[in-house]
Amino acid sequence: MATATTDALAELRLRQLTSAALPVGAFAYSQGLESAVEAGWVGHADRAEAWIGGQLRHTVATLEIPVLQRLVAAFSMGDQAAALRWSGRLLAMRDTAELRAQERALACAWAALLSDLGVPAAADWADCPQRTALALYALAVAHFGIDIEPAARAWVWAWLEAQVSAAVRAVPLGHAAAQRTLHALAPVIPAAVTRGLALPDADIAGAAPALSIASCWHETQYSRLFRS
Repeated sequence: MATATTDALAELRLRQLTSAALPVGAFAYSQGLESAVEAGWVGHADRAEAWIGGQLRHTVATLEIPVLQRLVAAFSMGDQAAALRWSGRLLAMRDTAELRAQERALACAWAALLSDLGVPAAADWADCPQRTALALYALAVAHFGIDIEPAARAWVWAWLEAQVSAAVRAVPLGHAAAQRTLHALAPVIPAAVTRGLALPDADIAGAAPALSIASCWHETQYSRLFRS
């Protein structure tokens, strides 16, 4: 009975950590999508699905998921040096100023929230040069004893929801089209997570040149809804 209660609580903690209502400000970022719309690359639901799905397969699966796995392991073992190293590596792979600023800003919000929720060491990350949102999420996952596979799937789902929400505002998409996009891309998540968790260190990387270009353009885009 105790184990069942513990597992149920861990599941609820995970739902809280990946809820769209989490007050970290993720809604303010499109991760280059707004510039892709401005450039005419994404102008309807099918293009939005292709843009978001491409990032899921070629960046989230091959960069964020394996780094999340290593961050959770580092925090679980109390290895602060490893956590800093992997978080710093992820930050270095955000190849535009906007994407790095996004990581740092979201990480600060995560650190404040987790500190308020009583997660030890969260406040120490607020001013850390290597801070990333993924590192703070990993810290919470380790603290609450959540297994890596459901934690990874939940992280990707939350990212997917945020990207589709940005598409609703930027493309714009109707709400029914947004739900169709979520429905179409949800089956990609389990395989993406399985792939990411199996990657060796040497293969951890992201490959989304169009995202990098769009993010660079967004830094000087005249009219913007989003911070990235």
